[in-house]
Amino acid sequence: MSVAHPWLEQEPWPTATMPKEMLERHIERVLTMTNIGYLGTVMKSGAPIVSPVEFYNDGLQLYMFPQPNSPKLKAMQRDPRVSFAIANPMAGWACVMGCQFFGTANLLDVGTPEWEHGMKIFKWMASSFELGRATKEPPQGQLMRLDPQRIVYTEHLMRKEGYAPRQIWREGDAETTVVPGGNV
Repeated sequence: MSVAHPWLEQEPWPTATMPKEMLERHIERVLTMTNIGYLGTVMKSGAPIVSPVEFYNDGLQLYMFPQPNSPKLKAMQRDPRVSFAIANPMAGWACVMGCQFFGTANLLDVGTPEWEHGMKIFKWMASSFELGRATKEPPQGQLMRLDPQRIVYTEHLMRKEGYAPRQIWREGDAETTVVPGGNV
């Protein structure tokens, strides 16, 4: 029995869905905890590529700056379907928190209004400084904006509040759904 976290032992797990606005606030909170996530793309052979990538968000849209001519950029040019995972450092079940984004990679060309907006979101100056590059002008490569169609949010502490630990946000849906669970 868990003395510190007896709610972790509760089975079956709670199944209540969060209101969509509450879920969006929780997702945005995870997006502020780190600026590194894991981008999943598909190679020409169909095999997945997963790469650690710096990101910044504007609401639920994510912005990333892929290296020119990198395998992940070529994969997104060929097939824009991507996934992206973000998680806080885990130190046990009580603090498991993260989300997985599934959506479309939109490659934004230099100088377009979308690129200009994205470069206001993406903190390129800090990265340029760290890499020893000029900080007077932003890098002139394509910027990627991930427009999510589905987000799976996981937070086990929400079980304590009666909510399912895995909630699903879908673009255009008024309500959220849950992933049934109880045993790992």
